[in-house]
Amino acid sequence: MFWRYFSFLISQVVGSLMGLYFDLAKIGMVSALVGAMLGAWVWFIFDFSRAARLMRWLRLGNTADVAMSGGFWGEVADRARRLTRAREQMTRDSQNQLQDFLSAFQASPNGVVLLDAEGQIEWCNQTAAAHFGLQAQRDLMQHFGNLVRDPRFASYFAAQDYRSSVLMPGRESTPTHPVQLSVQLNPYGEGRLLLLSRDVTVLEQAEAMRRDFVANVSHEIRTPLTVLSGFVETLQTLPLNEVDRERYLSLMAQQADRMQMLVNDLLTLSRLEGSPSPGAGEWVSMPEVMGQLEQDAHALSVVLNPSADRPHHMVFDALQDGAVSGATSELISAMSNLVTNAVRYTPAGGGIRVCWRGLADGRAEFSVSDTGPGIASEHLPRLTERFYRVDRSRSRDTGGTGLGLAIVKHVCQRHGAQLKIESTLGKGSTFSIIFPVERVQIGLDRR
Repeated sequence: MFWRYFSFLISQVVGSLMGLYFDLAKIGMVSALVGAMLGAWVWFIFDFSRAARLMRWLRLGNTADVAMSGGFWGEVADRARRLTRAREQMTRDSQNQLQDFLSAFQASPNGVVLLDAEGQIEWCNQTAAAHFGLQAQRDLMQHFGNLVRDPRFASYFAAQDYRSSVLMPGRESTPTHPVQLSVQLNPYGEGRLLLLSRDVTVLEQAEAMRRDFVANVSHEIRTPLTVLSGFVETLQTLPLNEVDRERYLSLMAQQADRMQMLVNDLLTLSRLEGSPSPGAGEWVSMPEVMGQLEQDAHALSVVLNPSADRPHHMVFDALQDGAVSGATSELISAMSNLVTNAVRYTPAGGGIRVCWRGLADGRAEFSVSDTGPGIASEHLPRLTERFYRVDRSRSRDTGGTGLGLAIVKHVCQRHGAQLKIESTLGKGSTFSIIFPVERVQIGLDRR
């Protein structure tokens, strides 16, 4: 500011001197005063032009090309340039932070929708677009309630009580493949809403399975317990002859064995789910396993059909020598479950064929075929669920726990194998375990 005053005084002094120098009328001080005024006007015009240039640059919003050096307006221009650049950098930093936040929301496994105070969509990530069938560009600034017309969400939105979430079906939900979304609104800013959506289909299915599991276990245990308690009460209160007493004790032993089988299968499932997958260091000889399965199958056939002259016609074919790597007990358990099911569900006189063979692509197949009643196609996808039965009364009559195929499925998953089920109602079924190349060793053809 000092130099500004100083330059103004210098312009007046220079004007006065020039007035005296060009004093043609010889009027002395008047010429000097006129020269000082002219010098001041020149200074004002020059200063105003610099100020006008600066104002023009500021109005245009571009101070990058300001070329005023020195002086008051030069310092103002320099300070304006530095301040503008600092604010531009702050704006860029804010935009970068906003993009980082939006990128984080975009990478979120949950759906994110930003709504304004009117409930209109300001932004959504791809997960939310998939959950609700939105298109980010097309649906921008559209009212969310007009695009998602679920009555449960409409009631939730209208109530304005966002302390809890609401469950609603997803856009791709169908009766055969239901999709459940958990949606919650969170107020922020000035009336804005942050909508979070989460696919809870698996959690809901797991919860349903847990409820079914508890209900099924309770039911399966309650039945034999009721029978046992009834027989115990009978033995305690009624005088029985030796024949009746032995018969009751035999029935009690059967129910105890049934509960023992259920507990053993539950423990097996728990162990399979909670332990690491078996390595490839232990090899199980399939011809030896086939021999053991054949003995067990014949014994079970006689027990289930004591009055039949020829309970079942069985064929066990180990077409090649070979071995499977994995946990011996698990593999035998899975294969034994398939053979046992075939014996239990095939009527006396029916046929059962158990086969072990190598496939052309290097894999190997263990299969069990029967001529039993077969299974309707609508039941096939659910056969490996715990306690799922096509015919509950028949399953209990044959002594099954409803966990055998669930165990088979888990053993297959742990060994990288595939469980394949084929069945025709009234003609029989075929259950196959296909082992991957890295889990099998195929020897000589035994045919």
